[in-house]
Amino acid sequence: MTYDFDKDFWERHWQQGRVEGPGTMGGNPPNPYLARETGGLTPGTALDAGCGGGAEAIWLASHGWHVTAADISAEALARAAERATASGATERLRWVEADLSVWRPDAPYDLVMTHYAHPAMPQLEFYDRIAAWVAPGGTLLIVGHRHGPGSTGHGHHPPAEASVTAAAITARLDGETWEIVTAEEPSRTLTGPEGRAVHLDDVVVRATRRR
Repeated sequence: MTYDFDKDFWERHWQQGRVEGPGTMGGNPPNPYLARETGGLTPGTALDAGCGGGAEAIWLASHGWHVTAADISAEALARAAERATASGATERLRWVEADLSVWRPDAPYDLVMTHYAHPAMPQLEFYDRIAAWVAPGGTLLIVGHRHGPGSTGHGHHPPAEASVTAAAITARLDGETWEIVTAEEPSRTLTGPEGRAVHLDDVVVRATRRR
């Protein structure tokens, strides 16, 4: 089965999550790699590309970053904004409804990150695109899905077109432009709705732009 990760797909996806309740999509804490990979950085400007329910964007804003959080789904952004009101960091958050396959920022960012975002374009080309938005000296953080034994993703096995490897990502980051800081493929298990175990096989790549 193939997936068209277009606006209609993601609106249905997030609307279904609202029907299922706040304990499902958008209610999870930020992924653990975010604090580990950005905790030592000086807060500045950040873009969360494909922010979904906003957990990572809100965490960054709560730690002093000025965050542009962009997503193609109006439903996802509405849920993220609702969640942000309780964070005390709303003044450092800007929500943008955008198709990231065509949208461009007005200026580069000190940090560009994406967490499990699946756009309406090839996955690796999406990473190429957002990498161009990192300012010199800034950071690119990619957290993605990979196929692995027993992977369930967020309730389903991640489709092949949405899965990557660390090697595939780093191969596209030119060594004269980028310093690779992290390139790994960890696994973890979450407790999902109704206590169901959700096994994730992840990809985490962090790189610093040299120029």
